[in-house]
Amino acid sequence: MNQWIKRANRKVGLGNAAALLIVISLIGQVLGFLRYKMVNANFPALGPNSTDAYFAAFKIPDFFFFTLAAGALGVAFMPILAEHLQRGDRKGIWELSNSLLNLLAVVMFAVGLIMFIFAEPLIHYIVAPSLPKEQLHNAVMIMRFISFNPLFFAISGILTSVQQTFGRFFFYAIGPIFYNFAIIISVVLFRGNIGLIGLGIGAMVGALLQLLVALFGLFDTNFHWRPKIMWRSHDFRRILRQLPPRSIDQGIDSINSIVETNLAIRLGLGNITFYENAYILHTTPALVLGTTIATAAFPRLNERIAQGRTDLFRKDFLRILRAMIWITIPVVVVCYFARGYFARLIFAKNASEIAVIFGYLAGAIFFRTIYSIISRWFYAQKDTKTPLFVSLFTIGLNIVLAYSLSRPSSYGIVGLALAQSIVAAIEVTILMTIMLFRDRKLFNAEFWGGVLRILSVTGFSVVATFIMISFLPLNVNDKGFITLGTKLGAISVVTLFVHVSLSSLFGLEEARPVIDRLKQFIFKPIKI
Repeated sequence: MNQWIKRANRKVGLGNAAALLIVISLIGQVLGFLRYKMVNANFPALGPNSTDAYFAAFKIPDFFFFTLAAGALGVAFMPILAEHLQRGDRKGIWELSNSLLNLLAVVMFAVGLIMFIFAEPLIHYIVAPSLPKEQLHNAVMIMRFISFNPLFFAISGILTSVQQTFGRFFFYAIGPIFYNFAIIISVVLFRGNIGLIGLGIGAMVGALLQLLVALFGLFDTNFHWRPKIMWRSHDFRRILRQLPPRSIDQGIDSINSIVETNLAIRLGLGNITFYENAYILHTTPALVLGTTIATAAFPRLNERIAQGRTDLFRKDFLRILRAMIWITIPVVVVCYFARGYFARLIFAKNASEIAVIFGYLAGAIFFRTIYSIISRWFYAQKDTKTPLFVSLFTIGLNIVLAYSLSRPSSYGIVGLALAQSIVAAIEVTILMTIMLFRDRKLFNAEFWGGVLRILSVTGFSVVATFIMISFLPLNVNDKGFITLGTKLGAISVVTLFVHVSLSSLFGLEEARPVIDRLKQFIFKPIKI
């Protein structure tokens, strides 16, 4: 057992870390996808046991976690840990980790009590004022079960942030798998008795399992918990100073989600479920590609800044950004043209509503994925204020657009998705403009030339996807994972093959590692 944990905790390079995170994150997202599918299959979108209550119950806990804890875990915490690691000061790393862990534990416990006590008014007056009485009861019970989840996530997040600083990504990556698996099991266990409320129990158990996994990741690190907060520490005060901008940034995003839920329920029962299912479809590629690659790259970017090597920082950033653009574009193409297949896969009963919403979110997939690495350009330089100010503007714009575009006389529920895509594009554009003003050498002719070649290849990828959908159309009776998965797999494989092969033909360096790996796999001799 100890040997297995040691192997899992070994430090890995940027490429291997990205590959590890993408593979495990993909497994986690498949489980997350299965989680939503099972919830949809076993509970209705309408009626007393509507899944509207399930989705509404998570909004306030998510808000407190992202506002009070998530902002500290990566961008305000890890860059300072990287400085201590560069100096070989492990003692300083443990002291800062203990201080932040203890502070957040106290704060999140108090927040958990508030959510547990005031769950009903929070949902009734803020999140979903139009929920019927039976659905409100279910939402309140679920929210009370998960009211302390932000506490568990905060602790596990701090522990895995330390592990990432040391180049250890395995336990950080597999934690969400246990969370999703616990909710899936709860669907099976409770669907015939306490019903939808049982999903709250599953989410609570999943959060505890994720914390347990994070604790395993501390093996052989010499970490020792101390009940102490080092208020006088200069670096701890630096973390606390950098925390508010990122916390507000994250909190504003959660407020936007609450506003969208509020608007969705006003458009009629079931719309929360339809929008949430389409939203999770659009966040999956952003998490699998954007968050995982950016997470793997962030320690490297922090290291370059800590070394004072701005030239290597710029080079590494541009290489990662181009790679993410190259990887994301064919995924967006498949998601848009095969949106009906994905919607049918996650929710067969109401696939048409979800497919339409998902189509309008296709633009947001690209820009949200790119944002994950662009934002870290600022965070690595300990600038959390610029992304905050841009986010405040764009989230405010999103709320205005969401209200305007989602009116029944306008686009209805798809107006929420259209607002998301418009605002995601504006946010990335503003941040890239600021980056260019700060570093005139950043987006050079070589970078833009590569992007133009990627766009040229995309035209062929679009044609390939369209042809495959014509050969494998979505029929009325197509249902089930095998039928839909086979068609989606074939469409995706052909699109990616065209994208990679033509990228190699166009001389794009991003295709070279993929081609080399394929050659090794195909031509590697088999030992008999």
